[in-house]
Amino acid sequence: MLAKRIIPCLDVRDGQVVKGVQFRNHEIIGDIVPLAKTLRRRRCRRTGVLRYTASSDGRVVDKSWVSRVAEVIDIPFCVAGGIKSLEDAAKILSFGADKISINSPALADPTLITRLADRFGVQCIVVGIDTWYDAETGKYHVNQYTGDETRTRVTQWETLDWVQEVQKRGAGEIVLNMMNQDGVRNGYDSSSLKKVREVCHVPLIASGGAGTMEHFLEAFRDADVDGALAASVFHKQIINIGELKAYLANTGRGDQDMLTEQQRRELDWEKPTD
Repeated sequence: MLAKRIIPCLDVRDGQVVKGVQFRNHEIIGDIVPLAKTLRRRRCRRTGVLRYTASSDGRVVDKSWVSRVAEVIDIPFCVAGGIKSLEDAAKILSFGADKISINSPALADPTLITRLADRFGVQCIVVGIDTWYDAETGKYHVNQYTGDETRTRVTQWETLDWVQEVQKRGAGEIVLNMMNQDGVRNGYDSSSLKKVREVCHVPLIASGGAGTMEHFLEAFRDADVDGALAASVFHKQIINIGELKAYLANTGRGDQDMLTEQQRRELDWEKPTD
């Protein structure tokens, strides 16, 4: 039984951690290394994500930042952005990353997923999916090159179809980036997550929309996700990670609105330390 995960995310551009709203209008949060160190101080045990805005303009992740982060944190972490080949992935992993995540390159060449899984193992391969809800059609579509608004485009893939396709090709984990919810802090898109959960048989990570501790609870309880990713609420200390762990660990004790007993057991949090 896999434990549920709270996943802090660092979105990086030119060595700075940034955060936008719906993948636009990014503001600088701070330097990557000091922010990475906060994960260690807060005793995060679960995987963190370094997500570089590199793939939209063809650059590969600045590997020096990967090694510097690996030196200051002691939790497993995943690197995303600009990984387009086996060689790119091998270099990132050699610099200290535990997993690599691909997104737009997988859409451009789906065979990349299989080649990476065959080389490094499915447990090492994460596929990020940037999904956008079109209110006019009532459908969720996969977007590509979302790191650059001048290049962002809607692909031919509907989200559920792409979720199933990447699993067939060897994805060991899926991060569902809900673009409509990104940065607005009004909750994860539970409707989308529940639909994806029905067809997703690998670990599913919710990303986009966290604003309160209740939003994390809803994602775990209602959509049964394996992890909930967030960025600005942690960097800006809107939510304290230790308090969030305690809140989730204490749910599911008779209140029908809380987690089931099994879900609560899966929340394998350590006692808060900050």
